[in-house]
Amino acid sequence: MNVSRRGVLTGAGGALVAVAAAGLAVDEGWLPGKYRIRRALGLTGPAGHIPDVPPGKVVSGTFVSRDRLGKQVGWSVIYPGRRTQRLPVMVSLHRLGGDHTTAVTELGMDRFLPAAVAAGVPPFAIATVDGGTTYWHPRPSGEDAGGMVLDELLPRLDDAGLDTSRLAFQGWSMGGYGALRLAGLVGAQRVRAVAALSPALWTDPADASSDGFSDATEYRRYSVMGHQADLDGIPVRVDCGREDPFYPADRSYVDGFDRPVTSTFEEGAHDAAYWTRMVPAQLAFVGRSLRSGE
Repeated sequence: MNVSRRGVLTGAGGALVAVAAAGLAVDEGWLPGKYRIRRALGLTGPAGHIPDVPPGKVVSGTFVSRDRLGKQVGWSVIYPGRRTQRLPVMVSLHRLGGDHTTAVTELGMDRFLPAAVAAGVPPFAIATVDGGTTYWHPRPSGEDAGGMVLDELLPRLDDAGLDTSRLAFQGWSMGGYGALRLAGLVGAQRVRAVAALSPALWTDPADASSDGFSDATEYRRYSVMGHQADLDGIPVRVDCGREDPFYPADRSYVDGFDRPVTSTFEEGAHDAAYWTRMVPAQLAFVGRSLRSGE
C-alpha cells in the first residue's frame, strides 16, 4: 500500500503516528538510513522502467588481467543494432558488488541503448568489464582495475573494431567515481564525454569507503574532489538523487567546477529505481557528445 505524506502526517492510528514521527526524525537528520525510509514513504520520486524493446546484441569474453594480478576478467560489448564496426564506445563502470553483466541485469542497458538510438540518439557501443571492489584505482595490493581498463580493455575494444579514439566514460556509484577519474586521466583528446550516476564521492577522508581507500593518504592520492580541472575540455554530466547518501558530496563536486556542467539533483535514492530513471538522459548526453566530437 502506498501511503501519502499527508496521510502519514494526519492519520489517527498509532502506527501512522509512529511512521510520521520517524519521517520527521529522518528529515531532521536524527536517524540513519534516511533515504531508505523516504523511499518507503514514496518520497524518492518515480521508478524508471526498462524499455520493452528487443535487446541489442551483446558480445562477451574473458581475459587474464595483469593489472588485476592474474584474475580472470569478464567483459562485454553492447551494440545498439546490426552495425558493430567503427562505432564510438562508452565504457560503463559498475557499482561496488557488480560485474560486467550488471549494466544489463540491473540497468537494462542492452534495451535502453537500442531504444535511445531508435529515438534519434547517435549510435555508439557500450563496453563493460569486471572491476572487482577496487574503486577503479591502484590499491596497496598492487591491483589496479583502472589501469586494466586503460591498458588492457581499450586495446581489446580497438581489436573488436570499435573507435577508441572517440571515447566516453560512464558509471554508477563506485563506477561513477571511476568514470570521473579515468576520464581525467585519458583527457579531452580522446574522451568526448563523462557521465556519472550517483558517484561515490566523499568530502572527508574519514567517511570514505574502506573497500576503496585504506587510509586518508590513499584517499587524497586518488580522490577526484578538488581535481575538476582534470576534466577540462570534456563535457561532464552528474546525476544524483537528493535522498542519496552521496548527494552532499556530489553537489559539492559539481559546485567545484569553474565552468558550467550538466547536472540534476532531483528526488531519488541510491538504487536501481532512480538509476533506471536517469539512464536515458545519460545515454542521450553521451551520444550527442560523441557525435559532436567527430
